[in-house]
Amino acid sequence: MDFESITVFDLRSAASWAAPLIFAVTIIGVAVGRFPYLRMNRATIALVGATALVLFGGISLDSAFDLLDWNTLSLLLAMMILNANLRISGFFQWISFRLLHSTHSPVFFLGLTIAFSGILSSLLLNDTIVLMFTPIILEIARTQRRNPVPFLMALALSANIGSAATLIGNPQNMLIGIASGISFIHFAAVLAPLSLLCLGIVMLLVWLVYRRDFQGEFKLPDRAAPPRTYHPLLIKSLLACGLMLAGLIAGLPLPLAALSGAGMLLVTRRLKPERVFREVDWSLLVLFAGLFVVTGAIEEIQLGEVLLSAAEPLMQGGVSALTLTSAALSNLVSNVPAVLLLKPIVARSLDPTLSWLTLAMATTFAGNLTLFGSVANLIVAELARREGVKLTFGEYLKSGIPVTALSLAIGILWFGRY
Repeated sequence: MDFESITVFDLRSAASWAAPLIFAVTIIGVAVGRFPYLRMNRATIALVGATALVLFGGISLDSAFDLLDWNTLSLLLAMMILNANLRISGFFQWISFRLLHSTHSPVFFLGLTIAFSGILSSLLLNDTIVLMFTPIILEIARTQRRNPVPFLMALALSANIGSAATLIGNPQNMLIGIASGISFIHFAAVLAPLSLLCLGIVMLLVWLVYRRDFQGEFKLPDRAAPPRTYHPLLIKSLLACGLMLAGLIAGLPLPLAALSGAGMLLVTRRLKPERVFREVDWSLLVLFAGLFVVTGAIEEIQLGEVLLSAAEPLMQGGVSALTLTSAALSNLVSNVPAVLLLKPIVARSLDPTLSWLTLAMATTFAGNLTLFGSVANLIVAELARREGVKLTFGEYLKSGIPVTALSLAIGILWFGRY
């Protein structure tokens, strides 16, 4: 046996044990969000894991590039560009001003928070909404001398549930939209009414858990001038969002519709591109790229058949089994990796369309179970912590458990009709 044959044999032997180990370590790291003693986040863990799979022969470099889902990556980038322009134009500041000056009581403010958060999250990504509205909630609670935790809980819970309504509400729905081919209208027709119903559940349960904090009335703020907005960009941004929605309704592919709106905003004489691109969450794009390679390599590293055989009962267990499995997996490894892992299984189900819609509902609603269930929850908690407000793991569970349990139960009943 010559040297070259020995080398090839050694590489294949190393790949047989190293690749599954790399896969497991990467998925665990993404789920936890970090490794001890290392300054690594989910994005860097996914990218390093994908690179290690190529280095150890688990997958070839060409195959890794082929696994990148450019439709989803393009859709995410386009949505970030739209959100960036809305933010720079002052759209979210204007919304916050109207929110503050339209409220008369704590309960009414709770309802407005849930309505604004849920509806906007269905169109502009839930992470963006909580990022913009958490400081607003904290400021309003401070001026009214109120406990901010009930309103922060309402913000996080409603942002997650509202994002389930459309294919552009959150990253996992975008993945499902690209993989399934379900139209924007069909998806919204099924899931938007369910999301609206569950937003009502959030209102009821948050009020029940924190009912003592909703007593009394709000003191109306002194009359103040509305925040300054950059009108030309605001109008242009809203028109771009309208163009995107028109394209989605007309049946354009998701990434093309979103890129049409984003491209319209990038044709400008005044706003520097660097200003817009600074607002793009590049780490999220890196996370997706790494996860596409890591989860897509399952077949290459001979884990595909193992997962499919383990999921055989799931494929025949109907809506309930898929919902509970998706919810559990989402809380173990996070919702985006859960969708990527379940994607080949759902595609082989007896009713793929029903399974895709159930997967979207379950992985999104399950994000409300714990503080670590979704990125939106963590954003709210981190921004609150910087302002001296503690939203602890235990405090989150008081509302998170009942909201998740009831919304998933309603979801199972909802899809049981089909």
